[in-house]
Amino acid sequence: MPEGQPVDRGAIAADLERARRSLHELLGGASAEDFDRRSNGTRWTNEQLLFHMVFGYMVVRRLLLLIRVFSRLPDGASRRFARALDAATPVFDEVNYRGSALAARIYDRRRMGRHVDRIIAALQRRLAQETDADLHRGMHFPVRWDPFFTDYMTVEQLYRYPGRHFDFHRRQLTLD
Repeated sequence: MPEGQPVDRGAIAADLERARRSLHELLGGASAEDFDRRSNGTRWTNEQLLFHMVFGYMVVRRLLLLIRVFSRLPDGASRRFARALDAATPVFDEVNYRGSALAARIYDRRRMGRHVDRIIAALQRRLAQETDADLHRGMHFPVRWDPFFTDYMTVEQLYRYPGRHFDFHRRQLTLD
């Protein structure tokens, strides 16, 4: 979206709420066997993958801080940072897998819903405070880390990212 164009905050807020409700439906409709079953196309169980889907929202909160810093620096700073992160992709992939597997023990099926409620509420509050200028700020991202990261992303695109990530992984769940 060209700079200066108004951002549809309502659509972003609605997508955040849609995913929050969807997660609660998934959590409420799954049995213990469903949670323990392997997902389709990942090394995670359904419960671990559900946490990873929540983690997509958690990471946005941290990335918003990074984008605020890097968007004020020369473009080359975030480009070099993204390249360095891309070079560390094999390490990231292993940490991402093991971290979600371990974190699902803490934010398990009983706690995950409350956790996502808090995260999305915080994102909603932050989104409501953003100016259009804030939402148009951006930086370079490590494109090898996630299929939904692009070379350059704005704050607006970052708010839209976790819904895409959530929907992608939702298709990998093997819940009855």
